[in-house]
Amino acid sequence: MAIVVVGNVFVDIKGFPDTKYIPAGRNSGSVEIVHGGVGRNVVEDIANAELRPRFVSMVDNTAQGEEVLRKLRNHKVDTRYVVSVPDGMGIWLAVFDSTGDIVSSISKRPVMDAMVELLDEKGDEIFSDADSIVVELDMDKEVIKRVFRYAEKYRKKVYAVVANMSIASQRRDFLQSIDCFVCNVQEAGILFVKDFSGLTPEEMSRELARCVVSARIPAMVVTMGSRGAVYATIEGSRGVYPAQRVKVRDTTGAGDAFCAGVSIGLTYGKGMEDAIAIGTRLAASVITVSENVCPRFLPKELGLELEVEEEA
Repeated sequence: MAIVVVGNVFVDIKGFPDTKYIPAGRNSGSVEIVHGGVGRNVVEDIANAELRPRFVSMVDNTAQGEEVLRKLRNHKVDTRYVVSVPDGMGIWLAVFDSTGDIVSSISKRPVMDAMVELLDEKGDEIFSDADSIVVELDMDKEVIKRVFRYAEKYRKKVYAVVANMSIASQRRDFLQSIDCFVCNVQEAGILFVKDFSGLTPEEMSRELARCVVSARIPAMVVTMGSRGAVYATIEGSRGVYPAQRVKVRDTTGAGDAFCAGVSIGLTYGKGMEDAIAIGTRLAASVITVSENVCPRFLPKELGLELEVEEEA
């Protein structure tokens, strides 16, 4: 039994200026290369809560791809369903300002044919005993179709996150089959074609409640940065959860950690607010460092009464 995460692996190249960032100028600073990708980040965050997740993805058939797999295995991620193929990983290039916010980025996405073949061949053994499924909604549509087919077949709850909302917004029909969709306020604006930027969290929670009902989305959680997160369900419940105050180094991966925490909580019996509390704690632990993932937590630290599976 495990949470199954279906998503991409990226190599993240991140630049940090020494002083104020000048868009048209030459900026001195530091450049870091780390393992990234929404799916990869989420699965490592779940693993860092000692929950032994299963990863369905691709990596390059190179030394760099092997390094990604080695790190995931060291964190107790089940990588049996990660295939090694040419150009199996994406690349994300980003520049940050002195406050840790992204000012510019560009990405190259991997081709997903190998993952489609993997799901056709081994989908039953991947999903039949899953505790739940976390999926990147903006992956190749054929991948998404197969994930939902197996989720329906085995009656598994699905939690979704996105890397590119412009792509995910074209798949609104899938959102009606998701148990909870997690995104940030800018992404929610793209999805619903609305400007939420001037809303307070309380106003946003009321607006989100209307949106999920009209779009027939079972539940959504929307992060609002330092203003916390809001949630709403199709049954009518809604609320606001405050952010945890920390010094920001790099916001990369915070949303992925938040999604991991919410998915963990909902998978293992927590209500929405308690699940958001876990997501908030994991996200806060990420933004204080330049790494894309949270440090290790024991399940009991997150309010989970789960036994840690010991290695054989």
